[in-house]
Amino acid sequence: MDNNQTISLKRDVLVRIIKAFLSDDFLEKTRLIPFEMRPKGTQVPYRCCIYKERAVIRDRIISGLGFAVEYNDESKCLSEYAKEAEHRKEIDPNPLTLIDTACKGCTPHRVYVTPLCKGCVARPCQQSCKFGAITIQNGMSTIDNTKCKYCKMCISACPYNAIVNVTVPCEDSCPVGAIKKSLDGFAQIDYSSCISCGKCVINCPFGAVHEKSQIIDILKEIKNKKKVIGLIAPSIAGQFCANIYQLKSAMLKAGFADVYEVAQGADETTCNEAKEFREKMAENKSFMTTSCCSGYHQFIKKHFPEIKPFVSDTKTPLYYIARKVKKEIADAITVFVGPCVAKKIEARGNENVNFVTNYEEISALFIAKGIDIAKCSEEKFDIESSKQGRGFGVSGGVCAAVAALVDKNLIRPYVINGLNKDTIRQLIKMAKTGKCEEGNLVEVMCCEGGCIGGNATIEMQKTARKNINALLEKSSNISEI
Repeated sequence: MDNNQTISLKRDVLVRIIKAFLSDDFLEKTRLIPFEMRPKGTQVPYRCCIYKERAVIRDRIISGLGFAVEYNDESKCLSEYAKEAEHRKEIDPNPLTLIDTACKGCTPHRVYVTPLCKGCVARPCQQSCKFGAITIQNGMSTIDNTKCKYCKMCISACPYNAIVNVTVPCEDSCPVGAIKKSLDGFAQIDYSSCISCGKCVINCPFGAVHEKSQIIDILKEIKNKKKVIGLIAPSIAGQFCANIYQLKSAMLKAGFADVYEVAQGADETTCNEAKEFREKMAENKSFMTTSCCSGYHQFIKKHFPEIKPFVSDTKTPLYYIARKVKKEIADAITVFVGPCVAKKIEARGNENVNFVTNYEEISALFIAKGIDIAKCSEEKFDIESSKQGRGFGVSGGVCAAVAALVDKNLIRPYVINGLNKDTIRQLIKMAKTGKCEEGNLVEVMCCEGGCIGGNATIEMQKTARKNINALLEKSSNISEI
């Protein structure tokens, strides 16, 4: 995904923030970042002028320091934000922020007739519309958006491809309608509806939706010689051009005291969930949904409590591994390293998880410290996770893990690969009827592809899946504990 310029820009900003923190003058070096990235006289790559570029970079730095850009005080110097980040005691509860300087203020979502319209005699577009939304004016088709139901039949009917669906990427990608245009025409997040799935982050082509980073908070703990323990999610195995043992070595070089696989927790989740599934089937329950996805659990909590009776009560892999680490190392500072923003919500309700960072930020940390993962030696884990636990990061992995411990005649796995308007309707039908025709163990993930499709992943899904499969081939099968 290195060809994505928004990801490259975000990484560049993060690298500079980290380098500034590691320097002997964090405040001043942070203040100078916009001017170093866009020095006077250089060509402006994205915006109208160098001052607009610097303004956007400034807001990206504020987000990278862990603050909400919406409440940005323009008169406040970046060095003041850096100082506040350095002395911060509490993390902002909302993990996302919107950079209005980067937001393009896209035109509203609508079906639109372009000048390519020929005003043909057959009028196929008008004939296809069941809602009377299309009329002919000045020899061209015109759509009345107050009548249009977005069925898109006219788009299919037009022989000249003259009718297009004008999309708003952030709005269209949100499965729960939590991001909308404000009165000033820019995007705005309704945090009471937001499930922190991160789809708007990855789909905005201007990089206007940002995670608030906790990287400075983590680096402070490392600087203070605390026992900072990295908890790496299973999907990380697909993200770097090195294996997980080299990744552990790189994280130790970066200052982490130790590194654990969250796949260890996934093994515990698998065993507990297999037991729960057997019990529910013995009680003649028709189906059970399973997910380690925090976005899905937020969706249930905020939008769809009706399906709660069919949801597994088993805890997530992060819950089990964080509990284990805190039990073994009382003074540990635990840092979950994952693929998306949603885990920040889960961590907020778990006293055993202190901080959350993501693959983009860890990559930036390695770059800032000059650590080449591919050249790192291999550091083994004290306990090797199973093939099934390490497969949790790919869609279908949770179902496959539970199926490995359940009688094949009892289980019928079914995977909902990504939460969107269609799959939400599917879930609503299941809850209403109390049945799932497709299976009795239903895995639900917010992101298509599973965790390898998260908003903070740095590798293409095809490559990530290939890398994970290579690890699974060398891993042992799970056995009941």
